[in-house]
Amino acid sequence: MPTRRTSRLMTLAAVAAAAALSLAGCSGSGTSTSTPAASAASAISADRCATNKAAGKITYVTGFQYQASASILDILAAKQLGYFDALCLDVEIQPGSGDTAGNAQLVAAGTATVTDLGGDSDLLLAQANGVDVTAIATYGQVPIVTLMTGTEVTDLKQLDGTTLGQKGQIPPEIEAMLVKNGVDMSSIDSVTVGYDPTILPRGQVKSLTGYKSNEPLTLKAAGDAITEWNPEDYGIPGTFGTVIANPAFATANRTATEDFLRAAFHAYTYCESNAEECVGYAAELAGGGASYDVDHNVQVWQTETGLVKDSQPDGTPLGSLNPDLMAKEIAFLIDSKQLTTAPDVSAFVDPSYVSAIYSGTDLIWPAP
Repeated sequence: MPTRRTSRLMTLAAVAAAAALSLAGCSGSGTSTSTPAASAASAISADRCATNKAAGKITYVTGFQYQASASILDILAAKQLGYFDALCLDVEIQPGSGDTAGNAQLVAAGTATVTDLGGDSDLLLAQANGVDVTAIATYGQVPIVTLMTGTEVTDLKQLDGTTLGQKGQIPPEIEAMLVKNGVDMSSIDSVTVGYDPTILPRGQVKSLTGYKSNEPLTLKAAGDAITEWNPEDYGIPGTFGTVIANPAFATANRTATEDFLRAAFHAYTYCESNAEECVGYAAELAGGGASYDVDHNVQVWQTETGLVKDSQPDGTPLGSLNPDLMAKEIAFLIDSKQLTTAPDVSAFVDPSYVSAIYSGTDLIWPAP
């Protein structure tokens, strides 16, 4: 992942120096000189600006509302900071409900252009179900999902015959972990629940799927003792923040697709050093008010960026798709009978969009 850090003072100082160049590129894109991205609009070529504008509206559906997750917050911030405008992109953001399988169907149908999935496993299962999308980036290269229980559970086999709460489906990494530990999945009463994790300490479910950056933080802050069962501790590989695009759009609008990622990753770097500010943008988009927990979402962002950093293979940039890791995910999905055969991933995984926007591990900003 990129190691550059862009300070607000340095970027704002660059605005004045770049003002004389502002007519050379996308000065008509509506970029405000009050944002850290303002000076960048002057450096994009007129031809690239026109090509990006011709792509039309890019509709991005978030994985879940305006949560400050990697692959969500950085895109929200790119919009608010003017980074998309700087690259002449017309990006509309729509909050998702958390139904990432449904989001993938929207992208396949062309109703949405881009969305983020829970991870590569969700992509693989979507493809197996005939949902035609193209993976263009992945943020974290470790499972983000976890299974929570009370501390009285000391062996996953104890979950036989109990109720498991999930958000629409059991995450594939969690199911693989349970199968590997001998749990009788046919005996599990799998129920769809909401995003209130207190149903676990209240005893309404015996186990609860969630995200390392979300529900465990809430429960621990409330003083509830839980045990987290993590797939990677049992040799189950995983990823999170897999970005998918409509294949027809990505193919027909290559520079716009590249520059969508470019703006998002540029914002990611900015938000690493300015978490509170970027979470504030998400809070504004969510309508503000007490219902948006800013402090919790700062924790979400910091937890997930930490996971991204710790799992990023040396010498690879943020967003890199990892074919070796995906092969391992395919193997565990087959072993756990969630896939029947290994797919040809070259048909729906395209790493070239990420490679086009980096020089080594340094993001090229702005566009060439």
